[in-house]
Amino acid sequence: MPPIPLILVLGPTASGKSALAVALAERLGGEVVSADAMAVYREMDIGTAKPTTTDRARAPHHLVSVLDPGDRCDVQRWLGLAETAIADIHARGRKAIVAGGSPLYTKALVEGLSAGAPRDAAVRARLTARYDAEGPAALFADLARLDPAYAAQRHANDRQRVVRALEVIELTGQPYSSFHTTDGVARSDYRTLSLGLTWDRATLHRRINARAKAMFAAGLVDEVRALSGRLSPEARQAVGYKEILAHLAGEYDRERAEELVRRNSRHLAKHQLTWYRRFRDIVWLPGEAPDVTEQAAALAHGFLAG
Repeated sequence: MPPIPLILVLGPTASGKSALAVALAERLGGEVVSADAMAVYREMDIGTAKPTTTDRARAPHHLVSVLDPGDRCDVQRWLGLAETAIADIHARGRKAIVAGGSPLYTKALVEGLSAGAPRDAAVRARLTARYDAEGPAALFADLARLDPAYAAQRHANDRQRVVRALEVIELTGQPYSSFHTTDGVARSDYRTLSLGLTWDRATLHRRINARAKAMFAAGLVDEVRALSGRLSPEARQAVGYKEILAHLAGEYDRERAEELVRRNSRHLAKHQLTWYRRFRDIVWLPGEAPDVTEQAAALAHGFLAG
């Protein structure tokens, strides 16, 4: 069976991925598959910048608002949902356009997942107790020594991920980063075109700040307040939700929460771009170009004809 063609629309947060994906879907007879780790959750609408009702009417969307906010969703679960959606789209003679800002999810889709990393509750509990007793710096130093590639993408204060990585290293003797995907080997059942949107740093930061301002104006604080007791551990870590949860708990005022959402969104963009440097064959397009949609469509038509 020939490989299924996939068009990936990549880029940092606030770069215009959703809009470009919808425009391509209209031109190509396609449907959009969201690769956003948080857009899968129902009711998390404002803070995840989900596609608008208008955009979702212009093109069918998949993996948007499909799980309850209290559900657990990791890359393996998302990958199964994505593969099912893509197979269905292809079976109906449509084109799958994958768009979203979770690079690990996109990487897993293109390369597949290796065997899952093992778990051991006792080891995890011991490492967590060490983290709490010795402080973040001690365990993060261990992680940086044992798995510098993974440590470079994390912060010492990210207790859950630091502990998880050290748990796997202790159980297997291998870096945690080696368990994420097949490390650069593309799977044979998909054929991909990766289109990336790029902006100069100052413009991207203005777009991120404007988006954050609009989210607060649209009622982000009320959205988080309504969900605060029902969010899964993963959902609670989403940028925009984590900061407001802390605000609602009395850790700081709303002005500080807004400042942190802007700052952490910029950090997220930097993190995403770091991930994308690992991707091969991304065709980068200038986000500010008036004809960026036409450029992307021409590349997509050529890819699909090949």
